[in-house]
Amino acid sequence: MNGTSHFRLLVVDDNEASHDDLKKILLPHETDSELAADEAPLFGTATTPSVTFAIDSAFQGEEGLACVRQAQASGQPYALAFIDVRMPPGWDGIETVTHLWQADPDLQIVICTAHSDYNWKDIVQRLGVSHNFVVLKKPFDTIEVSQLAHALTAQWASMQRDRFRLKELNGLR
Repeated sequence: MNGTSHFRLLVVDDNEASHDDLKKILLPHETDSELAADEAPLFGTATTPSVTFAIDSAFQGEEGLACVRQAQASGQPYALAFIDVRMPPGWDGIETVTHLWQADPDLQIVICTAHSDYNWKDIVQRLGVSHNFVVLKKPFDTIEVSQLAHALTAQWASMQRDRFRLKELNGLR
């Protein structure tokens, strides 16, 4: 991959700790330049990540939908959204995903939950079998979150490139 890819992510969860956990996992950490210089002979120099994320937060489904609509209108859509299943008193996660996909059918979704008012069969029945959603159980595993974010944003980027190429081939550019 040449250069750095930058993706917008959205977290929709009524629990602020979940937002913090995802940011700790996916956002780059500040490094002490003096410490990094001392560690370089021992561990090598740090490489610049080839993928970076910007993460926005919404605490209810309706707020998440407003974020997705605004992102679409600005021409800077989200590639991926992490959605909690339970978010009282508003929409639950499944209803939220339904609304988000109406606004942006390409949005990749990670459904997050520690417990659920639905069993997984019910979730698949309501949302359908889809290439753009996966389930992640809480508490979060750092490697799972990182791998999901990288894989699903790469899939989203591939879909965007394919759509652009198709438009070029059809002379609609």
